[in-house]
Amino acid sequence: MDIQREDETLLRDMEANDANAVARKRDHIELAFRSQIANGMLDQRFYYEPLMAGHPKRGSYPSFQFLGKTMRVPLWVSSMTGGTQLARTINHNLARACRDFGMGMGLGSCRSLLYTNDTLADFGVRKIIGDDLPLYANLGIAQIEQLIERKQVHIIREMMDKLAADGLIIHVNPLQEWLQPEGDRFEHAPIDTIKRLMDNFDHPIIVKEVGQGMGYHSLKALFELPLAAIDFAANGGTNFAKVELLRSDESKRSIYGQLAHVGHNAEEMTHISNQIIEESGEKALCKQVIISGGIQNFLDGYYLINKLGCQAIYGQASAFLRYAREDYDTLYEYVDAQVQGIELANALLDVK
Repeated sequence: MDIQREDETLLRDMEANDANAVARKRDHIELAFRSQIANGMLDQRFYYEPLMAGHPKRGSYPSFQFLGKTMRVPLWVSSMTGGTQLARTINHNLARACRDFGMGMGLGSCRSLLYTNDTLADFGVRKIIGDDLPLYANLGIAQIEQLIERKQVHIIREMMDKLAADGLIIHVNPLQEWLQPEGDRFEHAPIDTIKRLMDNFDHPIIVKEVGQGMGYHSLKALFELPLAAIDFAANGGTNFAKVELLRSDESKRSIYGQLAHVGHNAEEMTHISNQIIEESGEKALCKQVIISGGIQNFLDGYYLINKLGCQAIYGQASAFLRYAREDYDTLYEYVDAQVQGIELANALLDVK
């Protein structure tokens, strides 16, 4: 009886020290029926292994080399807006987040910096992000084609020097340009333009789409080039073909509207890439991928980077953009939650 009374006293003391115990138990009872998950709603992508690790400590995700630099989490700030009134706030907030969490960053289109420094303060974030993390500039394939034809590739190099960028992202966007009222027209196949630039350019290059993704032949052509990385920019995230349709008149939307639904999502592109890597063998010279487009949360990203047969990180754009427009604390809280999710997934989940 003495032992029983001691146990009861200990239990009462524990509950007294936990001010939320009564409220928590009441919540458990009231929420029990609402918290049931149907079998069909289970996430079938993972084995959940609750016995094999303790709760992860902050900073537990192992550092790794990507794009020649050390990153602390497999998360990339995908290229976003440039040349708008909010660009400085957005880019500076994102660069701070990259510095604080060990992420890499791709800038939005740097076209405005080719001939003037008027927007340099909006894009010049190297001192914020620091020298130890990857920072990439960004130009469209149309601008690359035009500069090559004019024999002005040196202007790209000068832009890179202004930004102290590690490399260049080339975004390939034929559907967006076709649908854009002010759009450019390509004279050459983008793969040929990319190869021509690589012959006269000494910076690392990443190639990406802008929200439609890429099919087998385009991906194969890229994997067989010595690129720094391929960025999927798959269908499922921000779709710039649809953005341009929304800017167009009703008749154009009626004629071309279905084009926004053409493309490939990130999971399909992961399967295609694995097929190409296996088929190409030593011909697959590109060894790194940024999986982006429709990555809604850390589970999506964690799953796909572990399914791909080469080194990969995942990128987000609109999710960062939503928070980067506000004060930095708001963005910090969002990224911090994502990073904690990655650490938890790495500790407790195995990809099937």
